[in-house]
Amino acid sequence: MRHLIDIMDLSVNEIDEMIAVAKDIIEKPADYCEKCKGRKLATLFFEPSTRTRLSFEAAMYELGGNVLGFSEAQSSSAAKGESVADTIRTVGAYADIIAMRHPKEGAPVVASVKSTVPVINAGDGGHNHPTQTLTDLLTISREKGRLNNMTVGLCGDLKFGRTVHSLITAMSRYENVKFVLISPEELKIPEYLKQEVLIKKGIDFVETRDLESAMPQLDILYMTRVQRERFFNEQDYLRLKDSYILTPDKLDNAKADLAILHPLPRVNEISVAVDDDPRARYFEQVRNGKFIRMALILKLLEEAN
Repeated sequence: MRHLIDIMDLSVNEIDEMIAVAKDIIEKPADYCEKCKGRKLATLFFEPSTRTRLSFEAAMYELGGNVLGFSEAQSSSAAKGESVADTIRTVGAYADIIAMRHPKEGAPVVASVKSTVPVINAGDGGHNHPTQTLTDLLTISREKGRLNNMTVGLCGDLKFGRTVHSLITAMSRYENVKFVLISPEELKIPEYLKQEVLIKKGIDFVETRDLESAMPQLDILYMTRVQRERFFNEQDYLRLKDSYILTPDKLDNAKADLAILHPLPRVNEISVAVDDDPRARYFEQVRNGKFIRMALILKLLEEAN
C-alpha cells in the first residue's frame, strides 16, 4: 500500500512524472474525465481548510469520481473521542483513497499504518504539506520550464511554515538551487532543517532579515503569512505579523521574470496592489493545485490495484 506522508516519499523521477501528467491533464482534460469513475475519495479535515480540501474534491470530481468526508473535527466522531486509527479504519471501509489534514504532527503516519487504502497527508501541524509542495513544483516548472539552476527566496514564517519546510526539502534534490531565507530572528527555519537538509547536502543558502536587498537576485519569491494559530503567545504574533508586506514599490529592482508565489491564505503580507503585476502567480498556483492532485490520486490508486 502506497501513501504520501512526506514529500521525500516520492523520488525525483516520480515527481517529474506527476508534473508531466498534470501538464497533460491541463492540455487534454477530456482524456481524464472518467479515470476514477466509480471510485471514492474521503476528505478527513480535522483542521480548517479552503484551497486544499476543495482542490482535492474538485480533482476527484474532474476525474469522474465521488467524494465524502468532513471539514472539521467537530463534525466527526473525533468530537466524541474516537482515535485517528479507528476513524481511518472506518473510513477505509467506505472509500478507495483518503486525504487527511490534522493539527497534530505525525497523525497521518498513524493513519497510514492503520489504513487499508492509500492515505495522503493534506497537512499535519507545522510539519509537512507534501501536496502543496507538489503544487509549488508544478507552478515553478510551468513558470520557469525547469526546477534547477535558480535562486528561491522564502519570506515570512519559516519556523512554523510547513509549506516552506517541504519545499526546501524537495528542491534541495535539484541541481544548483540556492535559497535566500528571509525572516525575523524569531521565525527562522528550524535548526534541524538547516543541519539535515541544507548543510548536510551542501546546499547554497543565506539567511537575512532584508527582503528588498535580496530581491534583485531572486527567480522565485515565495511569500508566507505569519500563522496566528501556531503561536502560544498572542503578543508575539501581534509583534511579528506585519514583518513583511510586499508592495509594488518593493518589486522595482526585481527581475522581469520573477514569479511570486504564496500558498495562501494571505492576510496582508502581499498588498492587493501586487495582484495585477504579471509576476504575481499565486492564483495560478491555486489552479495548479487541482491538476497535480489529480495526477497524485491517479498514481496512488493505480499502485493500490
